[in-house]
Amino acid sequence: MSTDKLAKMANDIGDFFRAEPVHEDAVAGIANHIGKYWTPRMREKILKLANQNGHGIDELPREALRRISA
Repeated sequence: MSTDKLAKMANDIGDFFRAEPVHEDAVAGIANHIGKYWTPRMREKILKLANQNGHGIDELPREALRRISA
């Protein structure tokens, strides 16, 4: 799967959780979803993209990806 497709998927998840009234809950929801439903290979590719330049990934999913990396 291309990194562009993964970035779009992460952004779509971010758009869903953006409705959470508490920012922390949105970030945790995104991180949980990616950790639970994405394959290790998908996670590895999106984390590599986020750590390199984050190109194409919105801020909310980027924040969740930083949490997954930690």
